[in-house]
Amino acid sequence: MQQTGLEQRNIALLGFSQGACLALETAHRTGGRFKCVIGLSGGLIGADSELESQTDPSLESTPVFLGCSDIDPHIPIGRVQRSAALLERQGGAVETRIYPNFGHGINADELGAVRRLLQTQ
Repeated sequence: MQQTGLEQRNIALLGFSQGACLALETAHRTGGRFKCVIGLSGGLIGADSELESQTDPSLESTPVFLGCSDIDPHIPIGRVQRSAALLERQGGAVETRIYPNFGHGINADELGAVRRLLQTQ
């Protein structure tokens, strides 16, 4: 990021499904203050014991939004909850929304949350 001349505070990390996993991993491993981090139907990668034993860099109050269905066939709800807890432990300002019976997709409520984060940060 420094090589591009962009300040990290102006960079939003956003992804859906596998892209969400990569966005969350980037924030988790890099630390620092991002504009925001948004993971739609995704979670941190790796075994829970691995994730919980790491010493992680601070996210410096970066806004983090996680949205997922309670019945997503690809992302277990426990993974989303553990990811939220770990990102919060790193100092992220985490908001998690779980959508009942939605499946694997993006809904209007999530799009509204994304717009809000991108416009207000």
